[in-house]
Amino acid sequence: MSEPKTEPQTLDEMAAEADAIEAEQAGEGFDEIEALRAERDDFRDRFMRALADAENTRKRADRDRREAENYGGSKLARDLLPVYDNLRRALQTVTDEQKEAQAALIEGIELTMRELITVFKKHGVEPIVPEVGDRFDPQTHQAMFEAPVPGTKAGDIIQVMTEGFFLHDRLLRPAQVGVSSTPAS
Repeated sequence: MSEPKTEPQTLDEMAAEADAIEAEQAGEGFDEIEALRAERDDFRDRFMRALADAENTRKRADRDRREAENYGGSKLARDLLPVYDNLRRALQTVTDEQKEAQAALIEGIELTMRELITVFKKHGVEPIVPEVGDRFDPQTHQAMFEAPVPGTKAGDIIQVMTEGFFLHDRLLRPAQVGVSSTPAS
């Protein structure tokens, strides 16, 4: 601010001095407005980042919940696979004479097996059932041995020991197979 002059001023001088004072005050107000705008922009930026973080956290939590829902029972399912294998082996070894003599027992084992398969399907556990002659797929099969077998090509499945299983789209257990190592002729 300028100091008031002690001598009498003309009207033009007084108007010029008033304009100078007004311009000085307007400059201070302009600086204050710019500072407020910068602060507003900073708050807006922080708000948008916090909003994006909250959305990302929500999406991550939703994905984690879905994965826990789909794959949380994988340990239990994996522990039940030997039960399935044993029931399957028991049913495969039953002879016709045993079926006649122990019809109720065999029927009970078959019902238990069907119920286990139903529960597996209900929870997204699907079998991988390779056939003899199929091509070996390292993504779904585990080679337990290799042997040269006439009439086959290298990489053909020659024996199936155990079925494999998927839990939804993840491999729970690979199918255990024997693979031909017959060289190409």
